[in-house]
Amino acid sequence: MNKKVLVLSGSYRKRGNSDRLCDQFILGAREAGHTAEKIHLGDKKINHCIGCRACQANEGKCVHSDDMADVMKKMLDADVIVIATPVYFYAMAGQVKTLIDRVFARGSALKNKEFYIIVSATDRGQSVAQIVIQEFRGFFHCLPGAIEKGIIYGTGARNVGDIEGMPAMTDAYKMGKSV
Repeated sequence: MNKKVLVLSGSYRKRGNSDRLCDQFILGAREAGHTAEKIHLGDKKINHCIGCRACQANEGKCVHSDDMADVMKKMLDADVIVIATPVYFYAMAGQVKTLIDRVFARGSALKNKEFYIIVSATDRGQSVAQIVIQEFRGFFHCLPGAIEKGIIYGTGARNVGDIEGMPAMTDAYKMGKSV
């Protein structure tokens, strides 16, 4: 079955380490016959949720007029959603958290999605990413029928391009191919 894969790259650096892992995931998914699109969150204007709850009384329409409505439409249309973030101070990048907060407006409509997580970090080992993974799992818990399918750990990569040649690149490709 051909699936629609949406990759949300939360790297502040285009072609940064987590962004490169996104590209490998996409390569694998496309080779497996799926359609895949990447949105670089740094290119989007997504305002912070202000907790006004107007969206709850207005069929999910947010008071902000920004790029989130288009991103949310693509999330709703996708079968598979990949969210990638570098780890900053043991937390996800701010623009990824902002996106997650804004899903509140239509979160109940984001049903039965398969999710993959990509994290990159300077520190070696997976423990540095565990707080971020728990943040994602909290998000998934709030979405009806969300299924966590896999995690790619791009650890030990500080500078742009350090991830090249590391096992995480192969892992991302294989995980994309297994969608």
